[in-house]
Amino acid sequence: MKLRLHFVVDPMGWLCISMVFGIWLYNTFFIPKLVLLPHYNEGHIPWAIVVCYYIASGLCLAALFRASTADPGRLPVDPKIPHSEREHWELCNKCNLMRPKRSHHCSRCGHCVRKMDHHCPWINNCVGEDNHWLFLQLCFYTQVLSLFTLVLDFCQYYYFQPLTGLDQEKFTTHHELALMRVSTLMGLMMFGGMSSLFYTQMAGILSDTTTIEKMAQFSNEVYGSKKSWQWALTEVCGTRWKLLWLIPLRNRQPIQASHHFRTHV
Repeated sequence: MKLRLHFVVDPMGWLCISMVFGIWLYNTFFIPKLVLLPHYNEGHIPWAIVVCYYIASGLCLAALFRASTADPGRLPVDPKIPHSEREHWELCNKCNLMRPKRSHHCSRCGHCVRKMDHHCPWINNCVGEDNHWLFLQLCFYTQVLSLFTLVLDFCQYYYFQPLTGLDQEKFTTHHELALMRVSTLMGLMMFGGMSSLFYTQMAGILSDTTTIEKMAQFSNEVYGSKKSWQWALTEVCGTRWKLLWLIPLRNRQPIQASHHFRTHV
């Protein structure tokens, strides 16, 4: 199925996402150059470690691309409102268009987004009903890649055997300590920040409360009964297949409620 692209024209957002991409590029280039490939070539680490690192890096980049370019749930100018759902719609006082309840007008993007959680400058996009699962994936894979990087930085000095085939004339060899320190610092910052963000996002999903609603001190009881964690994540990810919750290169499809998933476990 074709993936629709959605771009936000915001120079500040482009700067923020460029910084995130730069951090990803730094660790994806220098860590294999300094640690993975040299130790693999000398037989200190198995090929599976190298493959797993590149898989984590690829999934992190895919989640970043999809979260920043996926439509978060932008409402059309002339929405078709089913007669049975009209009582669940309201008029936006900023763009004067009808929207479902729990939608929010983003002043940065200039339109309303269904079940908007927040506008994230680091992906230059809103986080809403249609791309919340991608933002969750981005947080998760960034944690995995950052932790992987920190472990490799630690092993480089305290576990791996010394390399025998170093070329002392290469830039990376001359500046290895500085490059590794920068990598460790970025790894700590990304892992700490994404862990906190991932926790708050998961807490909001499980309580069926968006970040905007929390700031406005809304209660999830206004919008219905509590849900089991399986059904909450199923609604966000758009599939009952748990393995697909981790795959960024697919489309999300709204699903209907199921008694089995709505029951608390």
